[in-house]
Amino acid sequence: MFCMRKKRSGLAVALVFLALVQVSVSVPFIVLHGIAASCSQGKEANFTQLLTNLSGSPGYCIEVGNGKRDSWFMPLMKQTEIVCEKVKQMKELRQGYNIVGRSQGNLVARGLIEFCDGGPPVFNYISLAGPHAGISSVPLCGNGSLCEIADKLIKSEIYSDFIQDHLAPSNYLKIPTEINKYLEKSKYLPKLNNEIPNQRNSTYKDRFTSLHNLVLVKFQDDKVIVPQDSSWFGFYPDGAFKPLLSAQQTKLYTEDWIGLKTLDDAGKVKFVSVKGKHIIMANLDVAKYVVPYLQNQPSSQQKRSNRKTKETLRP
Repeated sequence: MFCMRKKRSGLAVALVFLALVQVSVSVPFIVLHGIAASCSQGKEANFTQLLTNLSGSPGYCIEVGNGKRDSWFMPLMKQTEIVCEKVKQMKELRQGYNIVGRSQGNLVARGLIEFCDGGPPVFNYISLAGPHAGISSVPLCGNGSLCEIADKLIKSEIYSDFIQDHLAPSNYLKIPTEINKYLEKSKYLPKLNNEIPNQRNSTYKDRFTSLHNLVLVKFQDDKVIVPQDSSWFGFYPDGAFKPLLSAQQTKLYTEDWIGLKTLDDAGKVKFVSVKGKHIIMANLDVAKYVVPYLQNQPSSQQKRSNRKTKETLRP
């Protein structure tokens, strides 16, 4: 009899310990960088480390190919497939993770959420200057051989198969006066945003609405994302460059194509505007708007598990 009680007592202690461990383990996060960047660059490595230092959670910058070059010339669907496989192979992420996306990396982030079959759950997603509704002009490249190649491609037919397959920004270039061509020929954003009539996929919406929090950060001096409000899912109406519609005025929102309205109605969307140029974010703003969503908070599933454990231990 004494032996049985001792075993039960030991089991109870073990269950309590496991429950406490489950709560205390930090939720990891990944960073997906933007165009013309790579994880090996100082600014990307430093940003990931900054988030880890401030949040106390382990962070990983996930690279696609060779980074800078492939961010320009690899189509976004391929980039998403690569990141999906990397994430599924990381044992650190198997119980779920958070995402911080920067610029173009946000479209890979959303592809990871919507398209990645069999991937671990994403809890919180923080978007920094994401071109979610598209851009009406291709971002400036700058100087160098890579930019010379990019500029030649940009001057070609942007919705041709060749350009769509060899220039990543073409996958989210959305010219309002060429909306039919965009819907027919663009190979990434129309699918990501569930824009194509009669081809809307409820699975993409279900996966996107499973997020616990969606933080959309717009930069007030951003000259790369045109229009700036694309970072909040705002864009121009079909057929014209005026007026600029807020996210809540777009059909994507009102008809809830990807679940943005559902998340917003549930109080899970944070529309944040900060001072600064494209993805240039003050550390105080990082601490205020990003870090709280990377710090460990037990998920509802964890809380339910803990409640069940407590019920099991009741005399």
